[in-house]
Amino acid sequence: MTNKVFTTVGKPEQRIDAVEKSTGKVRYVGDYSVPGLMHAKLVTSTQAHAKITSIDTTEAWKVPGVRAIVTGEVFPYHIGPILADRPPLAFEKVRYYGEPVAIIVADHEYQAKLATTKVKVEYDPLPIVNSVQQAFQADAPLVHENAGSYTKIISNVYPKTGTNIGSHIKIRKGNFEDEWENCEETITANYSFNLSDHVALETRSTRVEINPRGKVIVHSCSQSPFTIKKVLNQFFNVEVGNVLVHIPMIGGAFGGKGTVQLEPLAYLASKSVGGKLVKLEMDREEDMITSPCRVGLDATVQLGATKEGKLVAGKYTYLLDSGAYTDQAAGITRAAAIDCTGPYDIPNVWCDSYCVYTNHPFATSFRGYGHPELTFAVERTMDQLAKQLQIDPIQLRIINGIKPGHTTPTQTVLTANNIGDIEKCINRAKELIQWDEGQKMVSGKNKVRSKGISMFWKTSTTATNAEAGAILTFEADGSVNLNCAAIELGQGTKTILGQILAEKLGMGMDKIHVTMETNTQYDPHQWRTVASSSTFLAGRAVIAAADHAITQLKKTAATVLKCSPDDLDIGGGKVYLKPDPAFGVDIKEIALGYTYPSGHSIDGQVVGIGKHIQRHLTPMDEETGFGKPGPWWSVGVQAVEVEMDTRDFTYTILKGVTVLDGGTIINPKTAQQQMRGGMYMGLSYATSEKFIFDEHGVVQNTGLRNYPMLRYGEQPAQYLVDFIESPAADGPFGARGIGEYGVIGAPACLANSLSYALDVALNQLPLTPESIWEASRGSEE
Repeated sequence: MTNKVFTTVGKPEQRIDAVEKSTGKVRYVGDYSVPGLMHAKLVTSTQAHAKITSIDTTEAWKVPGVRAIVTGEVFPYHIGPILADRPPLAFEKVRYYGEPVAIIVADHEYQAKLATTKVKVEYDPLPIVNSVQQAFQADAPLVHENAGSYTKIISNVYPKTGTNIGSHIKIRKGNFEDEWENCEETITANYSFNLSDHVALETRSTRVEINPRGKVIVHSCSQSPFTIKKVLNQFFNVEVGNVLVHIPMIGGAFGGKGTVQLEPLAYLASKSVGGKLVKLEMDREEDMITSPCRVGLDATVQLGATKEGKLVAGKYTYLLDSGAYTDQAAGITRAAAIDCTGPYDIPNVWCDSYCVYTNHPFATSFRGYGHPELTFAVERTMDQLAKQLQIDPIQLRIINGIKPGHTTPTQTVLTANNIGDIEKCINRAKELIQWDEGQKMVSGKNKVRSKGISMFWKTSTTATNAEAGAILTFEADGSVNLNCAAIELGQGTKTILGQILAEKLGMGMDKIHVTMETNTQYDPHQWRTVASSSTFLAGRAVIAAADHAITQLKKTAATVLKCSPDDLDIGGGKVYLKPDPAFGVDIKEIALGYTYPSGHSIDGQVVGIGKHIQRHLTPMDEETGFGKPGPWWSVGVQAVEVEMDTRDFTYTILKGVTVLDGGTIINPKTAQQQMRGGMYMGLSYATSEKFIFDEHGVVQNTGLRNYPMLRYGEQPAQYLVDFIESPAADGPFGARGIGEYGVIGAPACLANSLSYALDVALNQLPLTPESIWEASRGSEE
């Protein structure tokens, strides 16, 4: 860690939501209940792909308390964040098991739930598309017959009519084909893993009412309040100003609450009962199979290099399982192409990244936004190439690590400002994992220890016009209220923004009051709380708002002190003379204006307003991918040490290491927890997590009893986290985003360690003892 001259930034300040959460005082969306609140429950599809021939609601209407039943014919249109291809309620046909078919609205939740069992839906089954490989075949059944005719919400999505391709993103850098022929060493490998769930502690829930004035009031556990406004305007013709969205603190999200799914359903439910307040809350099984999940991936990576290990050419084919609808999977497909190479300097790059329709639950954002998936494929290939070249895996990575002066796959020129120091990261990780003591060693009878390493990177692929705003209001005691639309979903964003403000104003954190709930009626617009972008976007907005407030404070103080504003500085709760800090005026004396002894008053309350919008980002060229998609790239390295029993292929993760260059680290304690939590999550779906589908596309593990996750006590005994701090010139106090990065390299370094332990290529996730045994048996054959 570098030495800092800051007073609050860089300090392990306690999270401002710690007391409320630890005492159980936080009220989440699902905790809310008032007299007259109505409840909605969903009728969901029992087929993965079928035509709907009839929906009989006769018996459901007989259940006491049922007030409305809504089917797809009420709103037979498509919505979506990138490509409008998904009906809120299925009509004409269903495309995945668990898809919403109808909504029951009743006085009580149990009545609505009972009524869902009484709805009789007749289906005419259609052929199932059960994998991306099947979907990609020329004669595959079509999940969407008219994919090319759907409305594009953003321009860079490219569906192909007559196929199961929801989007195709290309990267063409240099001349791959010619250079591939001249490579001295080449390697080609294939990788795959299935879709899985976010498993946030809080299931998705929302409530909506339409008041007599026509205002649509939404309370939701969403990462995207202003997207909710946009969707209700864009697809339901509700004026943006008439949509009021409230977001309390959220009980975990990991990207799964970034999309808009339940809010349109609750809006239709409220509308069906005259605008009354309706609550729609998922139980765990519904949250797992009806709501969107994490993408699956089939990947082929081809690398060409010199005999000394310098990478010359790389070809990457990514087939992302988007499930029944593109949702955010179309964006993930683009993100995977943007960073397809991993953090390596490769002059000749060819990438085809496909968003592929299947009859699986549809996929959305998941922490890392496609990067844990592509990193698994890239880093496994790097390890296999190192073995082929007989080069130490770390040395191969150092030779090829991306640096200032190199270009990304989209041909963005990297500088010391927009890329971290990957070599420092790998050297520090090498120390922490004690690589030089040996990558593999016998630790007992039938026991072997091994180490694996993975580099990773990610840019924050926001919209080119992504923005955030902040409003500061000063209190009579000199303290400050901070309002912004960044969502607190457990990542500590509000604490970080409070620290940024405290640092800028020279105050202690006890003088900063950050509003935890988001209300779109009084909070300024923010793009979304995704893409590790909130510290960057909202942090810059907070600094701008603080600058605005400081200008006002200095102006008032200059009048009081009879000097120029340029003579003044701020800190310690005062505005003071630079040459004589003892001479000044307390902020509390001017926070609401200043009143002279005569009673004459000047200026009034200090209100700071700030905003920030992404700058100099560009769309990608459709044919080459050329463009600048992100403001910076955070880079890092992860490593694990495992001990495996070679008899039954069970293993224990002994140590986990994460080293990240996130620029200036605002709060080292919360940053460490971000990395540890991320690595835990990455190791969990690397070891055990996936949806299991039968031949009919039906999910077999629909609850936490049979959906295996890494449990408490199974995490590494040691989690070691460190940071390399190469400040970003345009980040708030030099910070880059770090929220997603702990998860990205974890699956790859685990696979590399286990592959090295057995001398077997483990290229499929999750790495269960059974799958390792199968791979080991296959290599022997």
